[in-house]
Amino acid sequence: MEEDEGFLAEIRTFLAEKLTPDLRAAGRRTVGTHSQIEACRIWHRRLHERGWIAPAWPVAHGGTGWTARQRFLFDQECAANDAPILFATGMRSLGPLLIAAGTQEQRERYLKPILTGDDLWCQGFSEPGAGSDLAAIKTRAEADGDHYIVNGSKIWTTGAHHANRMFALMRTSQGARPQEGITFLLIDMDTPGIKVEPIIGFDGEHEFNQVFFDDVRVPMASRVGAEGDGWSVAKQLMRFARSNNTTSGLLRRAFRGVERLIALDRDLPDEICLRRGAVEIDIRSFESFELRLLTEGRLSGDDEIASSLMKSMASELHQRITELGIEAAGPYGAVAGHLNGNASPLADEAAHATRKYFSTRAASIYSGTNETHRNIIARSLIDLRSA
Repeated sequence: MEEDEGFLAEIRTFLAEKLTPDLRAAGRRTVGTHSQIEACRIWHRRLHERGWIAPAWPVAHGGTGWTARQRFLFDQECAANDAPILFATGMRSLGPLLIAAGTQEQRERYLKPILTGDDLWCQGFSEPGAGSDLAAIKTRAEADGDHYIVNGSKIWTTGAHHANRMFALMRTSQGARPQEGITFLLIDMDTPGIKVEPIIGFDGEHEFNQVFFDDVRVPMASRVGAEGDGWSVAKQLMRFARSNNTTSGLLRRAFRGVERLIALDRDLPDEICLRRGAVEIDIRSFESFELRLLTEGRLSGDDEIASSLMKSMASELHQRITELGIEAAGPYGAVAGHLNGNASPLADEAAHATRKYFSTRAASIYSGTNETHRNIIARSLIDLRSA
């Protein structure tokens, strides 16, 4: 569109000036949810300095004031130029939650460090006995004066070894329903009694951790919402997270990796080339769907159906893209990890495709299983028909 040209020219000029070859390489070689952490920090600072770190936030809290279409185009351009994928849980989910539901003191304390990148946040929800059934959490927070004393553990905690803060669900009482008696807390990771142990994924990445709490003191002022109302607070936060944790820009990044692999390859079967075309059609369809939801304001965190649709559709398409990549890699994908740095460009791309494939196996599980999201969508449709 003609009105986009000036905006895109400004974005492209900035990316050409600020994205160094090292940063582009970090973005291109991202396997999991974020790029190499030092590249994330550098790119975060440069976006913040330019005033572009929080496009979806209100202007009063550091947002850009861009339209939904401009935010979409910016994401697409970052993907096309291999910008690092930020470690931005605070930016994508906690920040919007605090703007909507936090106290003024919490907004004053936490929002600016999220914008500058001084604070990196991890999410403490899942536990060894409570993954998809999150209401089964057992990690306890017992009241003690103006503090809670926290004991227990969280698992699959993405980036806990990088983060200096955590937002977490803790059980403060046992209600008639398991969703009752859960409280949402903000925790400093350097508080005495916290221990982080790594979990290495099948893709070879250290992305996940288990976090242990041993008599950890957390001020009651760090609670978001009322005591025992954490389930409602978490549902609001997860609507923000689900609507933006797999954007069409991330899908384009994965697809570009597959295209690089196909361009390097020998005589690929016709079936691979045909499936490549089918996947690209699906990506374009998803881009149109995402842009429509953005334009209609349905990804603001208030629309449960829209966030569930985005999460389930995007994660399954992400898996299809990486399945195509590992099939295109063929036998190179199986041996590339053992070439000790002497890989050809083809073997290098094949190794990346293999790691991406393993990484995205979890995509249909994290942020709520896709089966759960289908239930949410179905229940809403049933309620609509009844009404």
